[in-house]
Amino acid sequence: MTKADSAARQSGQLSADLLIVGGGIMGLWAALHAERQGIDTILLDEGALGRGASGGLLGALMPHMPDRWSEKKQLQFDALLGLEEEVRRLEAETGLSAGYRRSGRLIPLPKPHLRVIAERHGRDAEAHWRVGARSFSWLPLDASPAGSDWPAEEFMAAGIVHDTFAARVSPRGMTGLLACRLKTAANVRIVENSGAARLDAGSGSAQLSDGRTVAFGHCIIAAGYRSFPMLQALGAPLAQPLGQPVKGQAALLKGDIDPTLPLLYLDGLYIVPHEGGLAAIGSTSEDRFDDPVATDDQLEELMGRARALAPVLRDAEVIERWAGLRPKAIDRDPMVGPHPDCPRIHALTGGFKVSFGLAHRLAEAAVAGVAGGPAGLPPSFALAHHIAVAARNA
Repeated sequence: MTKADSAARQSGQLSADLLIVGGGIMGLWAALHAERQGIDTILLDEGALGRGASGGLLGALMPHMPDRWSEKKQLQFDALLGLEEEVRRLEAETGLSAGYRRSGRLIPLPKPHLRVIAERHGRDAEAHWRVGARSFSWLPLDASPAGSDWPAEEFMAAGIVHDTFAARVSPRGMTGLLACRLKTAANVRIVENSGAARLDAGSGSAQLSDGRTVAFGHCIIAAGYRSFPMLQALGAPLAQPLGQPVKGQAALLKGDIDPTLPLLYLDGLYIVPHEGGLAAIGSTSEDRFDDPVATDDQLEELMGRARALAPVLRDAEVIERWAGLRPKAIDRDPMVGPHPDCPRIHALTGGFKVSFGLAHRLAEAAVAGVAGGPAGLPPSFALAHHIAVAARNA
C-alpha cells in the first residue's frame, strides 16, 4: 500500500503517489516515465487521451538553427536524437507505428543574401550537429535533391538548404502508441472524461469534475494552456498570467505524395509528408481568436501558399481541417518543475512549437523532480523562473 493509499483508505477515495493532470503528449510521456520508475500513478484527462492540442496534424520535428549554440539548443538536439530510439522501443513493445521518419527538411532560398547566411550555418552545423560517429548537415545546394517540384523552382533563386537532421511523426500515431502502452501498465491507472476541478496542495487532494476525489503525494499539471490558471491559483498574486493559449490551424491533404520526401519550410509555412500519400499543412499562430476550434480564411491562404510551393499538392484533396489551442508560457520556454510555494505540485507545459520533439525529455525531468532528483534543464525552463517573470511584468 502506498502512502497516498494509506491516507485515503478510510474514505474510499482514489489515491496515488503521483497524479498527472492532462493526457496530452506531455502527460502521456510523464506517465510512461513514472511507470518505468515504478511510481503508483493516476493519469487524468477531461476528455480522451491525446485529443486536445496533441491530436493535431503537423508532426514536424525541426531543430533550432545551428548558429549561436547554447544550452537550450543542445538540449533540443539531444532530445530530437533520443526520440528516435524511444520510438523504436515503444513500437517494438506495442506493435503500433508512430509514423516517425528522419526525413530531413528543405528550406528554399529566394534571395541571394540568404545563401550567404546558409553557408555560414552549414559550418555551424558541422561543429554542433554531431554526437559520436553520427553527424548531420545543413547543406546549401543549387537545386532540390527531391526534384524540381519539391519545391517549385521559382522559390529557389539562390538555391536551397538541405537539413538532414529534421524528422516527422504522426501526432495521433504517437499519442495513440503511448496510450496503448500505458493501458497495459500495472502501476498506471487512466481516468478519462473527468478533469481536475480543484486542487488542494496542502492536503494533497484533487476534486474531480465527476465528483470523485483523488489523494496524491505529488501532482504534475500537464494540462496544456489550462495549466496556467491552475498553477497561478496556487501562489501569491502575479502581475501577469503565467501563459496563454495560442490558436493553431492546419490541414491534411491526400494525393500522390511520396512519404519519404523531406519536410518543406518557408516563412512560417510547414509542409510535412506522412505515410499513405498524406501531407500536413500548417500552421498559424494566433494570439487573438473568436472560435478556438474553427478554421477560417487564414488556413485557406496557407493552403494556397503550400500548393504554390509544392506543385504536387495542387490537385490533392483536403481531407481534414483542424484548429486547436496550444500553451505558450509567459517567457516562451517550456515550463517544468515544482511550484516554489507548493513543492508537491509540478508544472509540465508550455513549449507550444516544440512539444513533440521535447516532451519525452521534459517529462523525464518532471518525474525526476517528483522523485527528488535534479531536472537537468536550463534555468529558464523552471516554473519558478516563469513565476518571477510574471511577478515583475507589470
